[in-house]
Amino acid sequence: MKKVLKAALTLLVFSSVLTFVFLKAGGQLIQAETETEKLERLTREISQYESEISKLKSQATTLSNLIAQYDAQIRLKIEQTEEKILLLGGRIDQLETSLQSLTDAFTNRVVYTYKMSKLNEPYLILISSPDLKTAFTSFHYLKKIESADRDLLVRLEKAQLTYEEEKVDQEALQKELESQKTVLGAQKAAKATLLEQTKNDEKKYQQLLSQARAEFEAIQAILAGKGDEEEVGKVSQGQRIASIIPGASCNSSGPHVHFIVSQNGATQNPFSFLRGIDYENCSGSSCGSNDGDPFNPGGSWDWPINPKVKFSQGYGSTWAVRNTWVGRIYSFHNGIDINSNSSQEVKAARSGTLYRGSYGGGGGCRLRYVRVDHDENDLDTFYLHINY
Repeated sequence: MKKVLKAALTLLVFSSVLTFVFLKAGGQLIQAETETEKLERLTREISQYESEISKLKSQATTLSNLIAQYDAQIRLKIEQTEEKILLLGGRIDQLETSLQSLTDAFTNRVVYTYKMSKLNEPYLILISSPDLKTAFTSFHYLKKIESADRDLLVRLEKAQLTYEEEKVDQEALQKELESQKTVLGAQKAAKATLLEQTKNDEKKYQQLLSQARAEFEAIQAILAGKGDEEEVGKVSQGQRIASIIPGASCNSSGPHVHFIVSQNGATQNPFSFLRGIDYENCSGSSCGSNDGDPFNPGGSWDWPINPKVKFSQGYGSTWAVRNTWVGRIYSFHNGIDINSNSSQEVKAARSGTLYRGSYGGGGGCRLRYVRVDHDENDLDTFYLHINY
């Protein structure tokens, strides 16, 4: 009987040790609440940055304002997400320690419970005890042990579930961080490009804005048939129809062809018509970067310029629209901007009737272009920023 009592007392001492482990785990939960408050503070900071960006966007369009927006966007989430991951990593490390302690405790508990299992029946306790008082005390201790076992198992299951949830959250935050770093790179590149283009000069920035706005308005007018045109005659596919202006020109800061495909007045993606060609992608943060616009021709038409094609902006919601100041002028690029590294010659992408035209808008100059009215499917192609 003394052995039974000794075993019961050993288990009670062990229960005290477990209580210490649980109290320690509880202390970690209190610490986790403090970390939660810190995460809430970080979330509030993100909201403040977003509010700051929104306020800046509503203010006057100035170079300093736009740079301030870039700075706010760059600050926005990277540091907060990294700190969240750091905090969460610490919590996961704590959970791993607590979970291991609980697992070890439960394993030891199972061993003791198994050893005492044969004495768990009341009649066996009565038979093995010298008197009723001792039997009752032994039975009471055993029930306490059983209750502690159940409580330990519940704690272990909860700790395991919390640990798995925290790990999932950490993985999700890591993916979010990688995405944010990509956006951060684009924002830094956009700011660097802006400073390079303007040399941090407000006057140059306003000139760029005015030029882009005038080009956009002129292109919209030309597509609507408001340009002054004269018919030249029939041209065949690949025939020379114009040349690229070698430097800056009306509504353009540098040499390129703005190539548009239109069907019944609605612009189409030129890549749906053009065939594959050797090219250099300069439509993103830099030439050759992997964040630029997709270059995916899948048609049969010849290109209007000779290879190697320098591709500076794609069709639709482009990198420039999403990340640079041109997004203040238009939200959708209705053609593609291209140049040739080998020749200034511009050719008809498809046979049809050639028209030479120009449009004089708010930019104080006349934007020259040629249009080819093709013989099929009500298609037209436009070639802007060219000489006849």
